[in-house]
Amino acid sequence: MYENEEQVERAVLVCVDTGEFDAERSLDELQELAASAGAQVVSRVIQKKDAFDPATLLGSGRLREVADFVKANEIDVVIFDHELSPANQKNIENAMETKVIDRTTLILDIFAQRARTSEGRLQVELAQLRYRLPRLTGLGTSLSRLGGGIGTRGPGETKLESDRRHIRRRIHALEEQLEELEQRRDLLHRRRKKDGVISVAIVGYTNVGKSTLLNRLTDAGVLAKDMLFATLDPTSRALSLPDGRKVMLVDTVGLVSRLPHHLVEAFKSTLEEAVNADLILNVCDVSSPEFDHQLEVTAQVLKELGAEQIPVLTVLNKCDLVDLPPLTIDKHTAAISAKSGLGLDSLLQKIALNLPETHRRLQLLLPYDKAGLVNELRLNGKVMEEEYRGEGIFLDALVDIKLCHKVQDYIVKE
Repeated sequence: MYENEEQVERAVLVCVDTGEFDAERSLDELQELAASAGAQVVSRVIQKKDAFDPATLLGSGRLREVADFVKANEIDVVIFDHELSPANQKNIENAMETKVIDRTTLILDIFAQRARTSEGRLQVELAQLRYRLPRLTGLGTSLSRLGGGIGTRGPGETKLESDRRHIRRRIHALEEQLEELEQRRDLLHRRRKKDGVISVAIVGYTNVGKSTLLNRLTDAGVLAKDMLFATLDPTSRALSLPDGRKVMLVDTVGLVSRLPHHLVEAFKSTLEEAVNADLILNVCDVSSPEFDHQLEVTAQVLKELGAEQIPVLTVLNKCDLVDLPPLTIDKHTAAISAKSGLGLDSLLQKIALNLPETHRRLQLLLPYDKAGLVNELRLNGKVMEEEYRGEGIFLDALVDIKLCHKVQDYIVKE
């Protein structure tokens, strides 16, 4: 009896090192991305050049070498660590006689696998169609040959080949649907602000433990796997802080280096939870030799989104796996292990410290003729303790700062 398993695609990774970025590090990440998409990486190729060949990126000699290797080793897909133009793609596919995709197509393919919500799937399809439309000329002869696999998930490939007008109509329809969802989300954000809901967004590089942290703090039950982009859709859960406040903790899609700008734009509605947050938790894997690079990538994307003014708490995850060098662990930095729970109490305290002051923890003694204030305080804050004494009503309460002026004369202890 045989199991019907999807055949694993054999892949070759290709990078042209012009000195623009660290090619080895980028190719390591591309290999992780390929593995996340379900490919088996058979070989990696790096060619150092002063500039890309305008037709095929690689030099002609190296292109022939890779093509010979592809044919001799039954390679299913060649993945370039660069964005390919339609002409590049056509020329390389003609030389390789196999499927050729680029870094952006690979990331979109992973997104297509991971998206679960209707909005996530709409965003993925829109990004794929926008990216593929100008490349139909380059893909025209190959689409009918491709039966599936990496780079082909998402919208129907036969339509991409045969009908540009259909694609443009579909893009327009998707844009309208996403615009409606964006208007609803804006309304929801305004309502949250009006109701005084405080939000904390978890952002950071993919696969650094963001979902594990959300699960540890809130029992969210979010998928947490050792792979890039294990989760794509944002998840929100309530979290209680040590000072008595409740906040909404939001997990967002992970980031990678050199994430193409149009992908950031396509998933802006997913990432904008960070833009609308009161505090951002920038999570990094401190056990990774690239943790400083992870922090830089996140900071750059937040700047592109227009979120650079929002307070940031840097969270150094997996601190139990390394001997940390002398670091300034101040109110803006927390060292934790999301997996073991180490440092989470301190993290919660620092979240409270970094949030804008919306409430103050006060002990009050109200005269009985001010008893009407008790209900107002309860509606706009939280009363932890209430005791009726001879001299008045004693309260230990989290008081909305907008009401502090009303109780200023009755404060017993701050």
